[in-house]
Amino acid sequence: MIVSIITPSYNQGCFLAETIESVISQEGNFTIDYLIVDGGSRDDSVDIVKRYEALLQHGEWPVRCQGITYRWVSEPDTGQADALQKGFCLARGEIFAWLNSDDTYLPGALQSATAFFRDHPDTSLLYGDAHYTDETGARIGVYRTDAFDLEKLAWANFICQPAAFFRRAAFEAIGGLDAALHFAMDLDLWIRIGKRYPCLYLPGLLATYRLHEASKTIRSETLVKNCEEALLVATRHFGWAPFTRVYTACHSRCQALLPGLLTQRRLVLAGAALACSIFRSLRLNKGLHRNDLRLLNRNNFRKLFRSRLELMTGGTP
Repeated sequence: MIVSIITPSYNQGCFLAETIESVISQEGNFTIDYLIVDGGSRDDSVDIVKRYEALLQHGEWPVRCQGITYRWVSEPDTGQADALQKGFCLARGEIFAWLNSDDTYLPGALQSATAFFRDHPDTSLLYGDAHYTDETGARIGVYRTDAFDLEKLAWANFICQPAAFFRRAAFEAIGGLDAALHFAMDLDLWIRIGKRYPCLYLPGLLATYRLHEASKTIRSETLVKNCEEALLVATRHFGWAPFTRVYTACHSRCQALLPGLLTQRRLVLAGAALACSIFRSLRLNKGLHRNDLRLLNRNNFRKLFRSRLELMTGGTP
């Protein structure tokens, strides 16, 4: 079984070596087809990529799987989706995945994934667990994963992208990634695969997901666009605007627009975001949507007063 892994990267030299090593150190009964798509980095990323290429070519890196094909390109692109599309077009494997240049696979991840696909030939998407790490690699939380439920993807992305693997046939049948997306291309892909093919959860840690100041997942400069795109994807696929996604989008906007002193007061920020969310939700859904009633509970109400980072990592205010 050949597993094609794409690593899109741009100026991530401080993390890239750890990412590469986590791929080429995998052990098991499979072949790795590894493609690094660099966006024309200005740091030492290309030097790092070349160093591991030389180690593999000269037999100085211990290969513990059936073989590794290591390829790379460095040229300007239009963003992560464009880089991934380039990589998947060149990929040779029957199993696809992508691993961002600041994330890592844990030991045994590919062996677990390939064995699962062999035992479940009808499964087109599998995903496992992952934990969050900080800039230094220290563990700071656990990604909130759950058994597959297509409808639940409307209001929560419980599939951790670096811990997900999917069949090439399914990926190509649904048309691949939506290149127009810049943040929620993974959510969009899971939904489109899930609508047509069986998807299964594989309990067990497979990857790490790094959160740091430059991460577009939490960076303030991109947070509003990130939340708005997730809301757009969910609304487009499910025909309603889930209140959780509306609130997240409004909260990020209020945080960006309100004066700094007000955003430091949780009650003020949550109140402003809640008022904005109620108005926007009623407008988008043309009234109260019945599916939102499922989201009205004490646990979700308490989440209104937590930051995005606290919600993601399981921290408390």
